[in-house]
Amino acid sequence: MATSEPVQESLMLDYPQPSKPRVLLAASGSVAAIKFESLCRSFSEWADVRAVATKSSLHFIDRSSLPSGIVLYTDDDEWSTWKKIGDEVLHIELRKWADILVIAPLSANTLAKIAGGLCDNLLTCIVRAWDYRKPLFVAPAMNTLMWNNPFTERHLQTINQLGIILIPPVVKRLACGDYGNGAMAETSQIYTSVRLACKTQPHDSSSSIVIPVSNNRPSS
Repeated sequence: MATSEPVQESLMLDYPQPSKPRVLLAASGSVAAIKFESLCRSFSEWADVRAVATKSSLHFIDRSSLPSGIVLYTDDDEWSTWKKIGDEVLHIELRKWADILVIAPLSANTLAKIAGGLCDNLLTCIVRAWDYRKPLFVAPAMNTLMWNNPFTERHLQTINQLGIILIPPVVKRLACGDYGNGAMAETSQIYTSVRLACKTQPHDSSSSIVIPVSNNRPSS
């Protein structure tokens, strides 16, 4: 079951660097968020994992099913952890903590927000503050017509320019009943893609634990 802890305790930024990569997994509002628990379990076998969920994604996520020890942060935590000047700001602390950010699923709405530079929730604030020397992966999930919409192509071009790495959707029967491209890649594919695109190296205070190998954006 996911837990909720004060940011000072859960991030442990003053402790020695870990031997495992630190992966921040995030879900936005798509029905594919029902697979978030499986994604968390896959990455937990390789990495130290923290999780972020947008308000709409919580409609599809069963918090009690998340692996024990994984802290799930929401928009409420962004505001409840800050009381006065000098307190840590959650989206900044999570950005500092993470070696890798993986957004899966990435909804059409959150894609548009990121491409437009909006930061109106915990997740988009993390992305806006992200250090792009560290890899950021996204796995979109949306209806086929939404995926094929000209705005989506423009938004993908914009995030590609930032260096965000796309794990493209797949063709299958969608939750809405339509058949076509737009389904989130399988969790095993997302996990494998991140592992293959990053290689571990000795972790010290002057180097990142991972090196992005490619940020090529497949055509939509």
